[in-house]
Amino acid sequence: MYHRIWTLANILLVVISIVYIWLFRPHDSSLVVTGQVLAQAALILFFININMYFIFLVIRKTSIRKVKIRLAKFSRHLMKWHIKIAVLGATIIAGHALINFYVFGPLVGYNHLKLLSGYLAVLLLGLTLIAGYLRHKKASGFRRKFHHFTALTFLGAFLLHMFVFI
Repeated sequence: MYHRIWTLANILLVVISIVYIWLFRPHDSSLVVTGQVLAQAALILFFININMYFIFLVIRKTSIRKVKIRLAKFSRHLMKWHIKIAVLGATIIAGHALINFYVFGPLVGYNHLKLLSGYLAVLLLGLTLIAGYLRHKKASGFRRKFHHFTALTFLGAFLLHMFVFI
């Protein structure tokens, strides 16, 4: 039951972001449109990675053996791509951030809530990447929990940034 709610929430968030960005925030500038495309690509990559937490949670909590086996096999394959997806997403977000900083900073001010929430999200993304790197180098319970905490905190800041209006 919970996996259906989680899947629906993911799909709705992607659809809402697409509708918001392309229907309610259209721009004539090709540079801004490039920033929007980068934001959409990074959104999908980050959701793939953040959903790893949910997959492992279902593996731990479910009592259905077939589900555990299927998700364990899937997560084993996806974990090989986890770091690559994170680095690619961070690189794409850097492009998005630079474009929007260059275009919207002078227009709305560098201390506008949209830009401030973006600064916070980028800072937390960096912290999440560092926590993930440390966990990759030497796994421990603290490092695992710290990486999960920073990733979920980044998700919160990211969602805040996504829905703040310019």
